[in-house]
Amino acid sequence: QVQLVESGGGLVQAGGSLRLSCAASGRTFSSYAMDWFRQAPGKERDFVAAISWRAPSTYYADSVKGRFTISRDNAKNTVYLQMNSLKPEDTAVYYCAARQGVVTTRRDGMDYWGKGTLVTVSS
Repeated sequence: QVQLVESGGGLVQAGGSLRLSCAASGRTFSSYAMDWFRQAPGKERDFVAAISWRAPSTYYADSVKGRFTISRDNAKNTVYLQMNSLKPEDTAVYYCAARQGVVTTRRDGMDYWGKGTLVTVSS
């Protein structure tokens, strides 16, 4: 069982930056691929970024490529999402998710989910 707790959300002006963190419980964090998804009001939960567990490879949605960076610190059981050049359309609840084994960008491929943290970008 893995528990995920997100933090770092808040209100920021367009063009600003935020760093989200996701703290994971469990001793096998390093064997989990980690993803970030987001859900805007009235919309589906969409893939944002993913990082593999070994020799970390990263993957991004086209909408955030070049602006967001996903990283992980296995010693701290934490995954991060650095978000720069934020836009109002980035406003959403951001969710951390974990999958044991091979990385995926599919929402239905994740094994565990956090409760989310709200990011609001004002224009």
